[in-house]
Amino acid sequence: MTQPQTRMVQCVKLGKQAEGLDNPTYPGELGQKIFNNVSKEAWQQWMGHQTILMNENRLSPINPEHRAFLETEMEKFFFGEGSEMPEGYVAPE
Repeated sequence: MTQPQTRMVQCVKLGKQAEGLDNPTYPGELGQKIFNNVSKEAWQQWMGHQTILMNENRLSPINPEHRAFLETEMEKFFFGEGSEMPEGYVAPE
């Protein structure tokens, strides 16, 4: 039995060829853009950053305003100037 071919992408976040996501991780046009241009490694970085944003800002994924904020930050994280850490955030030691 042959292994499925690893899908490679030119990752916009890492600036190099890297293993792509297995499936789209987000719906719609943004999700397709991420699927085509973001590596698994960069997606994991976003997941960590998103967790920080949600915890520090007390966001709920069921709140449409919070989801819109996270989507904007996700777009900036991958395709814009980058998503900033929440004001006053201190990384755990």
